[in-house]
Formats: sequence, C-alpha cells, structure tokens
Amino acid sequence: MLPELFSIGSFTVYTYGLMTAIGILSAVLIGEYQLKKTEIAEEGFLLGMGIACVIGGYACSKLLFWITILPEIIEKPAKMLDFSGGYVVIGGLIGGVLTGYLYCRIKKVNFWKMFDLVAPLVALAQCIGRIGCFFAGCCYGMPTDSACGVVFKNSLYAPSNEALFPIQLVSSGLNLLNFLFLTLLWKKTANKSGITGAAYIITYSIGRFILEYFRGDLERGNVGMFSTSQFISIFTLCIGVVVFIYRLRNRNEV
Repeated sequence: MLPELFSIGSFTVYTYGLMTAIGILSAVLIGEYQLKKTEIAEEGFLLGMGIACVIGGYACSKLLFWITILPEIIEKPAKMLDFSGGYVVIGGLIGGVLTGYLYCRIKKVNFWKMFDLVAPLVALAQCIGRIGCFFAGCCYGMPTDSACGVVFKNSLYAPSNEALFPIQLVSSGLNLLNFLFLTLLWKKTANKSGITGAAYIITYSIGRFILEYFRGDLERGNVGMFSTSQFISIFTLCIGVVVFIYRLRNRNEV
C-alpha cells in the first residue's frame, strides 16, 4: 500500500516503523499518565522499562524467527545479518514480558501491578502497529474472493495483484477491542494484581491462534499441523490460564 511515507535525500521514513514508534510512544505516554494516579512506581519508571522491553522484545522476536528458518540459516549463515525484516510478534511479547519482569525485580517494583497497568497498553500499541503492517504489506492474509479482499501493488512482502484477506486490519481492530476490555478489567480488579496481565496473555493467545488460519505468509514455519505461532500460543494460553487462576486465588501481593 504505502511502505515508504517520504524520503529526504538518503533518509527514508517507513510507514511500518513510524506506526510502530507511534504505538510504543502512545503506550508509554498513557502509561506514565496512569502511573501518576497510582503508587506502583515513581514517575518516569515506565519510560525506562519501555526502552528495556523494546530491546528485549525485538531480540527475542528475531531469535524466534531465526529458529523458524534454522535450515536456511545453516545453509546461509549470512541471513542472520539481515535485520530489515523477519520478526515474530509472539516472540517479541515473550521477550518483552521477561525483560519487564527482570526490570521490575531490579528496581524493586511490584511486577504484577505493573503488568496489569501495561497489559492494555501493549494491546493498544499492537493495534497501531498492525496498521503499519497493512501499509507495508507484511503479515499479509490468505488469497480471498470475498468483497473485503485487498490488492497490494508495491509491497516488498505481499504478492502483487492478488486479492488478500486484510488480516492486518482485522488484527488491529481486535487489539483495539482488547485494549478497551483490558482497561475496564484493570479498573474493576484494582485490588487483585495479576488478573489483567494474565487476561491479556489468554486473549492474545486465543486471538493469535485463530487469526493464524487467515495468514498467507506461510514461510514462518510450522510444527506439525500448526504454524509456529499457533504452537507457541497453545503454551502461552496454558500459562495465562494458570497465572489467572493463581492470581485470582492468591490474596497476598507479591
């Protein structure tokens, strides 16, 4: 659609990168505003954690992508030097959560309360980021004959001149609904830390598992009858359910 927004000399602003940056910045700004109303951490904490989580998330996202194309990397190790593309979102989420946990432990901040605050904002960032995917043509959908099909003309990723299911926009809309749901849940369960964070893991895992059936970029690998992301989603769903039940029953803040 519109992979490049504009260029000034050799400097190019890519729509995907811009939308991703807007999503992350929006999440941090809203999070800092909400943080002022709580006593979870001092002002400015979320910015530092956000930077750490972005670094950890992208590293894990890239690592998971390398795992999915391991045979290709063994044949051509130089593929590991290509950072222009090739990231697995669910790997980024796992890396982001683990980095956030370590950051909270180091700063002596209650991880569960912070996770609850951040979880809806992650969904918001994903909502905006998926719009960037649509403009870039990455993470594209299956071929379709339906009226909602979208034809890409100059994408570096999606097949040209073929109607594809707009999975990116569907994912963006679902993430927006998830953001609203999780925000409401966070306000309703303020005295039960960990519930909203666990709910995010559950809703994202279910949504990702289902949406994978409508994805057309099949080069991301598979495990048996499931795509790599579906296979991982099964485990993250189980983890989310276990955490949800544990935090629901636990009356002590840890």
